[in-house]
Amino acid sequence: MLNNQSILITGGTGSFGKAFTKYVLENYDPKKIIIYSRDEFKQFIMQNEFKQYADRLRFFIGDVRDKERLTRALEGVDYVIHAAALKQVPACEYNPAEAIKTNINGAQNVIDAALDTGVKKVVALSTDKAVNPVNLYGGTKLVSDKLFIAANAYAGSKDICFSIVRYGNVAGSRGSVIPFFHNIIKNGGTELPITDYRMTRFWISLRQGVELVIKALEESRGGETFISKIPSFKVTDLAQAMLPGCKMPEIGIREGEKLHEIMVTVEDSPNTYEYNKHFIVYPQMVWSESKKAAPTGKRVAEGFSYSSGNNTEWLSVEEIQQLLKTVDLEK
Repeated sequence: MLNNQSILITGGTGSFGKAFTKYVLENYDPKKIIIYSRDEFKQFIMQNEFKQYADRLRFFIGDVRDKERLTRALEGVDYVIHAAALKQVPACEYNPAEAIKTNINGAQNVIDAALDTGVKKVVALSTDKAVNPVNLYGGTKLVSDKLFIAANAYAGSKDICFSIVRYGNVAGSRGSVIPFFHNIIKNGGTELPITDYRMTRFWISLRQGVELVIKALEESRGGETFISKIPSFKVTDLAQAMLPGCKMPEIGIREGEKLHEIMVTVEDSPNTYEYNKHFIVYPQMVWSESKKAAPTGKRVAEGFSYSSGNNTEWLSVEEIQQLLKTVDLEK
């Protein structure tokens, strides 16, 4: 599917962009991959990391806030992965207008530029925080999700579709608790603070996130939200896996933090279908009968929801310890 195709990744110097680029170059023969991002230093680092693929990589300095630059960058591009966003919850709370400019206005710019340049498919990365949002970051990503789903209404006769991939914090990423605990242990700490003993999270690896995006590129017809079926863990069990026998003082939940990661709500259940390794939430509205997806999975039960707190698959302390060996914490 991606052989001899041109792909552009917004926010492409991030951990997802690097992992996706590596995966595609190792498993396909793309015409070129364009890394579109703001930070020239990160682009310089990535160029050196991928110098053996220099003939198929292009690095464009640009911001998703800049529609004109996006339009120029998308000329001749077949597939777009939209990963650029302001993601730090406290930063978004303190700088709300900036979060809106990037996460909402930037999303609309990606949509408009893709519609104007003949792109075939756009897959936007979402987050559990967009589901029943309790902070501004989640609110902006909810609007972004709605924009990408509704973008299919504007496609008309154009051969383009927009879909979404949703997952929580990737294990070991800067937004996850793992590097926080790791730094405490590294500096000789003997206690790992827990905001709330009831807290749970999903475990998803970077590779799983990449593979879900590939599935969306292969199967999407327009407006779907793809969600991986992945195990949950208790944050207290993670602490014991990282530092067995440690004390775990409960310090209170932070502003904008949830007890559980939520991927599918009860309200989404009428449009949600279960597959072997994932769920798909299909759009409530259908804008073109010719592009209408025909679900082949099993429709979930009425009242179904999918969160890290009501999951049917859980990781033990020992299983977490084994998975931690695959996480790169020295980034």
